[in-house]
Amino acid sequence: MGFRTVVIKNRSKLDLRMNYLVCRGAEEAKIYIPEISYLILESTAISLTSALLSELIKNNVKIIFCDEKHNPESELVGLYSNYDTVSKIKNQINWTAEIKAKVWQAIIKNKITQQSCFLEELNFHKEAKMLKEYAKNVQSNDLTNREGHSAKVYFNALFGLDFFRRNDDFANGVLNYGYSILLSCFNREIVRQGYLTQLGIWHKNEFNYFNLSCDLMEPFRVLIDRLAYKIVSTESENSPDFRIQLMDIFNKQVYINNKKQFFENAITIYCQNIFETLNKNDIGKIKFYEL
Repeated sequence: MGFRTVVIKNRSKLDLRMNYLVCRGAEEAKIYIPEISYLILESTAISLTSALLSELIKNNVKIIFCDEKHNPESELVGLYSNYDTVSKIKNQINWTAEIKAKVWQAIIKNKITQQSCFLEELNFHKEAKMLKEYAKNVQSNDLTNREGHSAKVYFNALFGLDFFRRNDDFANGVLNYGYSILLSCFNREIVRQGYLTQLGIWHKNEFNYFNLSCDLMEPFRVLIDRLAYKIVSTESENSPDFRIQLMDIFNKQVYINNKKQFFENAITIYCQNIFETLNKNDIGKIKFYEL
């Protein structure tokens, strides 16, 4: 499994040469493909060969394409990343409504708890206390929408009372970019483990290709929020560096299963636990990360 995140920002041509990605722009550079985990193409002036794309997919490299504003717009996911995909998809289709509701409850409870801990670190004690109470009261399938109530308190504490997630501003731009990268990480892992990203446990939008990814990524959003808060607090709105700073998420280490793991390894372990929980109908199998 690769460990490098490669970001290409300028006009260039990419091709394959002896198992290396060769980038020809102002200068020529090459990178050994098995070392690559993510390839992010930030410019629309980049061209690449189908031979290179094929080799990248064979090595489970997640390829993310950005638009003219350098925001993630699409991604390439391999179709055959797991040898027993058919049996796993059959299991996925047969997950019961009861276990899915319990898993969603656990996910939302953990997400709100993570948000509360972050607010506590920032000395937003009143808001952190509110979120702790919300976390205690999350019901099966989050029927009372504690997630939505927590989000309002949480983001208003971080970015001000006039902040709304649908605004077109710097804070939302940073969050959206970070969440797009996070979504890609979960898409890659879910497909690698043999499941369909389309079939979620709570998200069911028929136009959303990544319903399951949107479900599972929720507790990990707070790791992006931590970086985004720091960036918004220190960078100007005209700074392009926030995208590079967000890539530091891949260097983040957390504890899961009582071991310290890098961000991507933690996602792998977490997804394995979630799938084991759903397949065995045992809510006790879930293991969430800790800082």
